[in-house]
Amino acid sequence: MQRYFVNATPADEVTLPPEAAHHLLKVMRAEIGTTVELVLADHCVYLATLSATEPTTLKINQKLDADSELPVSVTLACGLPKTKEKPELIVQKATELGTDKIVFFDAARSISHWQGNKQKRKIERLQKIAESAAEQSHRNKIPQVEYSANLAQLLANYPATKRIVAWEESAKQGEASILAQQFNTLKPGDSILAVFGPEGGLTENEIAKMNGAGVVAAGLGPRILRTETAPLYFMAAISYAMELS
Repeated sequence: MQRYFVNATPADEVTLPPEAAHHLLKVMRAEIGTTVELVLADHCVYLATLSATEPTTLKINQKLDADSELPVSVTLACGLPKTKEKPELIVQKATELGTDKIVFFDAARSISHWQGNKQKRKIERLQKIAESAAEQSHRNKIPQVEYSANLAQLLANYPATKRIVAWEESAKQGEASILAQQFNTLKPGDSILAVFGPEGGLTENEIAKMNGAGVVAAGLGPRILRTETAPLYFMAAISYAMELS
């Protein structure tokens, strides 16, 4: 069933915003009486029926007992990749896997840089991708996409119960348990910041700064993962640890 996010408080009727209305009427070819799911400002899911087209109005029928969110809040911090396709892939797939926030930051080895209007346009584009992916995957929340100018800003602005950095050197040294140890001590309601490097990886200086700020370095298995693969591996691992094990 089609799902839409509407920033409105629960009421008997809700009016869809223009983009969602266009999708429902023109793309989905909905008619009066068509039923959809709405996620309102309270992050709850409601079953609703199309009752009018101008404006596009839906009658709320019932609140559903549906919660697809992870029991912990995950923020992914990714060093800026060098192509525009990789951030889009990370945002889309990480949204499907349950992240709450994706932060792109300018790492020491980042080739691409987002500045001024370019930064604003990039974030707006990625936020739309997150919304679409949240609808498709039946999330209760739309993840927020944000930007940090550097590592110091990232560490200052994103506290968490646990802060982890994926570092390939840990995997090369045969480390296989730190990530599992961190997951084993998580409780529902905890928060996680997970940091990932760009294509060239993180520098030893960046790792040292993070270690000094209490960020734990952990490997993601014995294989070296691409910058767009590592955060998705992490999300799949946290889902297994918190939802399936």
